[in-house]
Amino acid sequence: MRILVTGGTGYIGSHTTLALLEAGHDVVVLDNLANSSEESLKRVQELAGRSAVFVHADLLDEGAVDSVFAEHAIDAVIHFAGLKAVGESVAKPLYYYHNNVGGTLNLLRMMDKHNVRTLVFSSSATVYGASEEVPLTEKMPMDAVNPYGRTKEQIEDILADLGAADGRWNIALLRYFNPAGAHESGRIGEDPTGVPNNLLPFVAQVAVGRREKVMVFGDDYPTEDGTGVRDYIHVVDLAAGHLAALEYITVKPGVHRWNLGTGNGSSVLQVLAAFSKAAGRDIPYEIAPRRPGDAAVSYADPSAALADLGWSAQRTLDAMCEDHWRWQKNNPQGYAAS
Repeated sequence: MRILVTGGTGYIGSHTTLALLEAGHDVVVLDNLANSSEESLKRVQELAGRSAVFVHADLLDEGAVDSVFAEHAIDAVIHFAGLKAVGESVAKPLYYYHNNVGGTLNLLRMMDKHNVRTLVFSSSATVYGASEEVPLTEKMPMDAVNPYGRTKEQIEDILADLGAADGRWNIALLRYFNPAGAHESGRIGEDPTGVPNNLLPFVAQVAVGRREKVMVFGDDYPTEDGTGVRDYIHVVDLAAGHLAALEYITVKPGVHRWNLGTGNGSSVLQVLAAFSKAAGRDIPYEIAPRRPGDAAVSYADPSAALADLGWSAQRTLDAMCEDHWRWQKNNPQGYAAS
C-alpha cells in the first residue's frame, strides 16, 4: 500500500516509517518539522535501502493537505502529527486544541474528499486520566486531566462519531503507554526539542552530560520503592503495533481501540538502575516533591491487541535502555550535529 504518515520525521513516526518501508509499503511523509528533523528520514532511507517521499507542510494548511492526496494515490493514513508536551498544553490550551484537533479535522476532510478512509490514529494512555485502577483496559472511561490528553480524547470522539456515521471508515485508535528505546542501529532515536518531557530521554541526556541530574518527582508513593510506576514500551515494538493494526483494519471496518503497552510497570528508580547499567555509569538524581495529577501506578492491559492483532511487546526494559543509550551516545546532540 501507499501510506501517508503525518508527523513521520518524529520519534515514533520515523521508526514506523522504517517498519513500513521494510514491510514493502510505499510511504509519503508529511511533517512541518516543528519538533523534528528531516535528518531522521535520511537515516531511515539508509537503513531501509529505499526512501519515503517527504512533503514539508502543516496539517493546518488545508490546501497543502489536499495537494498531497491529489498528487499521491494514498491508500491509508497513519496519523502521528501533533503537539505533545503536557505542561505546554496547560499553559497554551488554545494552541494545542487548534493544532491537534484542527489539524486532524483538516486531514479527515481531505481523506474523505479523496475517498481514503483507512486511518491509524496515534492516541495515548493520557486519555485514561489519573485513574488509580490498574491494569488500564480499553473499556475504561476516558477522563483526561490536561489539554494535551483532552485533544487525544476529543479526536477519539470525533473518529468514533465518524465511524458511526459512515460505515466505509476503517479506524484504529492506538493508546500508547510510555515509548522508549531506539532502533538497534543507533541511527534513529528520540531527539526532543528543548527540555525533554519524558523520563527516558531526560535520563539519556543526563548520562551523556547534557544535563546535570534527573529530578525524581515523589518517593512516597505506595509502590515498591516509593517512586511512580509506568509501562514503558520499546519504540520498535510500538512501530510493529501500527503495522499490525493497519493490516487488521484493512479487512475489518469500524472503529477499533487497542492499548499498546507491555502490561508491566517499572518504577522511576528501576529505570534509573537499568539505564545506569546500560551506560556503565551512575545517573545522578534528586528527589523532588510529587507533581499534581501524577498517578502512583499506571500500566496497560494489552491483551486485546494480542487477541485481535497477534501483537505483543517483545523487548525488555534493559533492551530499551541499551538501545536508547546507543542512540544518545552516538548522537549526543541528537540530529543537530548533522
